[in-house]
Amino acid sequence: MVDLKTAMAAAQAERMKRDGAKNAEKKKRRSGADLGIEPFDPVKHHGKERADTASMWLVIFYSFIVTMMMRYILMPSTTLDKTDVLYILPLTMMILIPQIHRMVMPERFKEHYTKGTWFRAFFLYTFTFLSLSFLVVNPPFGDIVAPQLADEWAVVIEHDGNYTFADKVNGVTNEWTLEEGEYVVGGAWVLFGLADNVDDTGANVTVVHQFQNTATTIDSNATFWEEHGTDVGTWRTANNKSAPILLPHADLDLPFAIFLGEGLAVGDHTIVVEIVEQGDPWENTRTYTWTFAVNPPEASIE
Repeated sequence: MVDLKTAMAAAQAERMKRDGAKNAEKKKRRSGADLGIEPFDPVKHHGKERADTASMWLVIFYSFIVTMMMRYILMPSTTLDKTDVLYILPLTMMILIPQIHRMVMPERFKEHYTKGTWFRAFFLYTFTFLSLSFLVVNPPFGDIVAPQLADEWAVVIEHDGNYTFADKVNGVTNEWTLEEGEYVVGGAWVLFGLADNVDDTGANVTVVHQFQNTATTIDSNATFWEEHGTDVGTWRTANNKSAPILLPHADLDLPFAIFLGEGLAVGDHTIVVEIVEQGDPWENTRTYTWTFAVNPPEASIE
């Protein structure tokens, strides 16, 4: 007699053996597509790689030509109030990329170009143009920025050979509070430095002192920094604070010392610094407006 459990186990094993053989035979008959594998054509793949490489270099060359046209043709003929066109016009020229490919590329490359090709080309063109345009408008190829304040500006009061900085209120205001009377005891100097990425000595700097209804143009004192340059950092403010940083790069920054005069009266003294420089391709300008407030004695305020 055959045990029923043994017979059932033998039948199940036989059935699994037959199913395994059928599956193995089925896998042998399946193609690469049936297995989820795309057919690989080495010749076609090589042609697509060459087409994509040619497209990349064409887009880079095209963006280079557009950038040079923007820099040396469009920029010199554009005023500062219409600079938006310098980026809007070149960026809109990316719509010509598909047409340029159709005109320049051989037929064996054109068949590989799809919408994905144009999408990648637009991104490559945009970032290449922005990178090149940033390069050609800055030194040594261009200069579109006027010299700027090296760090801080300050007013220092000279009295009996002693120098004391006025107190800084904020970035555009210094103040000096009188102990008595209505006039500053001693002479007042405005000190600052200019820094430029090309040549700050080529800029025309005009300093105007405005008080009440008068405006006086003052030239920089040429000998002040030669005589006191090493001592400026040791001077203190009226509140006994350390000196402001005026020339962080003393060997590169251009120092200025403007003498406002002796015995300045109580009130707000405005200092206007106008900087004009012939850049490339435009004339670069920058203006700073500062206030030196001479306050009456605190007893007078009360």
